[in-house]
Amino acid sequence: MANSINRRNWIKSSAMMAGGLAFFTGNISKLAAMPVLKTLKATTKRITDETVIMDALPVMKARLLANENPFGPSPAAKKAMADALDTSFQYPFMLTSQLSGKIAAYEGIHQSNIMMNAGSSPLLQAAAIHYSKGGKSIITGDPSYDDLPTHATMNGAVWVKVPLTKDYKLDLDAMEAKVDDNTGLVYICNPNNPTGTILDTEKLKGFCERVSKKTMVFVDEAYIDYLPDPQASTMIGCVKAGQNIIVARTFSKLYGFAGLRCGYIVAQPATIGIFSKYTEGSFNMSAVTVAAAIAGYRETDFLQEALKKTVASRDFLYATLKKEGYDYIPSSANFVMFPLKMDGQQFVSEMMKRGVGIRNWKFNGQDWCRVSIGRMDEMQAFADAFKQLS
Repeated sequence: MANSINRRNWIKSSAMMAGGLAFFTGNISKLAAMPVLKTLKATTKRITDETVIMDALPVMKARLLANENPFGPSPAAKKAMADALDTSFQYPFMLTSQLSGKIAAYEGIHQSNIMMNAGSSPLLQAAAIHYSKGGKSIITGDPSYDDLPTHATMNGAVWVKVPLTKDYKLDLDAMEAKVDDNTGLVYICNPNNPTGTILDTEKLKGFCERVSKKTMVFVDEAYIDYLPDPQASTMIGCVKAGQNIIVARTFSKLYGFAGLRCGYIVAQPATIGIFSKYTEGSFNMSAVTVAAAIAGYRETDFLQEALKKTVASRDFLYATLKKEGYDYIPSSANFVMFPLKMDGQQFVSEMMKRGVGIRNWKFNGQDWCRVSIGRMDEMQAFADAFKQLS
């Protein structure tokens, strides 16, 4: 798998070839750094949700390994997708502007503060390219979502990993203490992946205000929609206050758009301008996806129902673990991490033999399992398999 061609890069490469010289005109700055990452990624072996899925059984009883939302997208989003097919021969410029305008109106920001893209991954990679220039350091928690820092190291960055606190949260004080003249960016995933823990909002706001005066702060809020009140916890207010931070959001989680690919960042207009050097932004998005996002954005009733089902499945998982004598880290997201009593890779393999896909980590000298929250039948399949191994 590590030596195979990455699907996203294959699509990107195919588009480049199809476009010919016309594509390259005026776009050299966007492409300059891409071959470096593409070449290195193909030879870098790391376990990701993608590699686990590609190596998994073709049919699983429970696909609990990629933090996907099995309850979406909503009926309204699905209808919008079907309706959009008739005009999908047209570039969706007006649609993407409508979507970013809808987001801007809800958040109380300007459209110039927003860059849309096909998921948040291209934006994470753009940040990795730019803020690692000159061998700058990237500070993250350990463990935390590693897409951005991994790509930064491919570009020559120094990855500074800061251990979590005793309650498995990002250690903001320790991370701030690591900031120096060579720091290119501080990456905060909140809620954190893979631990599912959330930071105190006021403490994080204070961190962003102080640290953003020294270097860029990137706050990844991929899972924030799973919180009771996302608006009370988001750092978008820091952008509105003029601070030097980037906030990433995605439709891949509670909205159920993981396969549709829709995400965005909120930042200062000058920062958006920097990102435009590395990614085509909303031009990468399909008309079908954008139409679905417009229909599904802030669709409160559906989102609340999906959240209710997620919490019910999560509570079932908690009860299953407790019954078998296992502890777990209380989660603020759509996944739960718990310590194992056997080798992590062996556990993953044995669960997969029983048709259940999960992920494993190792940190603090302990093997851990991360279980994504699925439908109740999937959680029951996990419980049945888990009882055979626990």
